Amino acid sequence: MNVANTGALQGLKVIDLSRVLGGPFAGQILGDHGADVIKVEPPAGDETREWGPPFQEETASYFLGLNRNKRALALDLRQGEGRAVLLRLLEDADVLLENFKTGTMEKWGIGYDALSARFPKLIHCRVSGFGADGPMGGMPGYDAILQAMGGIMSVNGSEESGPTRVGLPVVDMVTGLNAVQGILLALYHRHTSGVGQFVEAALFDSALSLLHPHAANYALSGKTPQRTGNDHPNIAPYSTYATGGRPIYLSVGNDRQFARLCDLIGAPEIALDPRFISNGERLKNRADLRITLEDALAGFDGSDLAQTLINAGVPAGPVLDVSEALAHPHTEHREMTIGIGDYSGLGAPIKATATPASYRRKPPKFAEHRDEILAEAGFSKETIADLTAQGITPDKRRI
Repeated sequence: MNVANTGALQGLKVIDLSRVLGGPFAGQILGDHGADVIKVEPPAGDETREWGPPFQEETASYFLGLNRNKRALALDLRQGEGRAVLLRLLEDADVLLENFKTGTMEKWGIGYDALSARFPKLIHCRVSGFGADGPMGGMPGYDAILQAMGGIMSVNGSEESGPTRVGLPVVDMVTGLNAVQGILLALYHRHTSGVGQFVEAALFDSALSLLHPHAANYALSGKTPQRTGNDHPNIAPYSTYATGGRPIYLSVGNDRQFARLCDLIGAPEIALDPRFISNGERLKNRADLRITLEDALAGFDGSDLAQTLINAGVPAGPVLDVSEALAHPHTEHREMTIGIGDYSGLGAPIKATATPASYRRKPPKFAEHRDEILAEAGFSKETIADLTAQGITPDKRRI
């Protein structure tokens, strides 16, 4: 794409065997920040290539959102010849990223023990559902299942809705972030020790790690957290509120902000009401507070009012839909939407002055870089052709 690689991870080689979401998301982050990420897919391809519509050139948007800045190769790792190719690729690799079911790599003779003996500097990162051991060790994990089992659904939604899945794959995505964090920690350890290690990011652990402040509240009070809809369990007013137009979200964290809010909506007397004089009282009288505030907010539109409030130091924002959020002027300013040719996606959220992220490759077609990758690993044209003919490194998806 003729875009300079400016990332901090230039020179890092990552072999990404992962599929679906958590692992590929981690690989994309590493790629955005400069790593050479080689995405190795099975002969049938990453299943998210089919998770549409919408599609672009027969590839689903789901895949496109997780796999830029990668080169692509297909390998049949069920065959010994395919595993031999993988071992060649690992000879100069820094990181192996995979999310096979626990025991699969070991069954193939390429588990961590075997690989670390051969490649002592290799960092082997596994994204898994429940980890390798324990009562549910080795079980497959899926985002929505872990939202349910991890307590997330129990505190999301309202009494009317019942337990509700968060509307994005938050557990998968946080697990991907944890995988990146683990890889970077392992890289630092290797820098000081000279050796790699095994890193695991499990969906179960990641789901539980998201339970703040509910876990902290439960630890102190012994009371099981309940669903509060859009309300914060510890702070009020901290929720969505109806206005005369678009709904607004208020995040009022202290008494000073609350008094300022009441002044700006022309109802300073609300802040002096004994029911609302402190956060504790506002929580106790949350239902009355909502009625009182929404009466005062009926003369405003949420979009205009939110800007007025935040300009005055009162945290507030209009409730936008996805198209509105992506079209927001600040989204463009923060470079949170990017394009590579006919590809468009979300930008990297980490802004580094000396080593910014770069967007060098749009998501690859199936096995798009096979010849290039294998030639770099020392395979001749004749050998590559033979591997292709045998189905070891296919150039077309085996549907």
